[in-house]
Amino acid sequence: MKRWLPFLKSRPSVAVIHLSGMISSQSRAVLNDITIGPVIEKAFSRGKPDAVALVVNSPGGSPVQSSLIGARIRRLASEKDIPVIAFVEDVAASGGYWLAAAADEIYADASSVLGSIGVISASFGAHEFLREHGIERRVHTAGESKSMLDPFRPEKPEDVARLKRLLEDIHDNFIEHVRERRGAKLAEGQDLFTGEIWLAKRATELGLIDGVGHLRPMMKDRFGDKVRFRRYGAKRGLLARFGAQLFSEAVQGIEERAAYARFGL
Repeated sequence: MKRWLPFLKSRPSVAVIHLSGMISSQSRAVLNDITIGPVIEKAFSRGKPDAVALVVNSPGGSPVQSSLIGARIRRLASEKDIPVIAFVEDVAASGGYWLAAAADEIYADASSVLGSIGVISASFGAHEFLREHGIERRVHTAGESKSMLDPFRPEKPEDVARLKRLLEDIHDNFIEHVRERRGAKLAEGQDLFTGEIWLAKRATELGLIDGVGHLRPMMKDRFGDKVRFRRYGAKRGLLARFGAQLFSEAVQGIEERAAYARFGL
């Protein structure tokens, strides 16, 4: 009878969402709320899965996009009453860990890198180069803070202080998210929010993750050997490989390589 009623579930299923790469608001990026949002919506909605698994492999990136993606995951998990389990591959650091923390449980490979719960801002200063080459920088503003941290002018202490306040506020948001999601699991008496990174065993001891484990064996152990896996991930269009977009993606590749290299990957 069931074969004539395909809408009846006969086997448990797990929707697997791949969250891989740098998190960026730029249109060329694969991992932002605009590109991955529809994928997440589809994964939660198609066939009422028994669980959603997040496969996370990200060195981080935009705090806003991390927050938007994480909030979307939590909203759908609550609306549809579906448990979310994260499985970390090479790295879930900074914004990558933000995404993992959106899950109800987090597991990782023994050699996965996790943490980096902090905020960073990097720039450069070229004012000495301009001075040595006789180049004068001319900037006119309405508003004394409009040219804050101009890389072609000497750094101002008040600008640095203003930037530090912004970074600290974003850091507070990150800490609040981790505390809300991990709760009593977090180890007491440990400063987990210095930007430090750990491998999975130590991260488990600190309560940042729930243990060492891999997606397929854990999901089969939980839902049986006949569990079905439906995989979802953002795809690059064919035309995105040509023209100006080719150069853009090459730049993105360099940026991602540098981000992963920070963690020895």
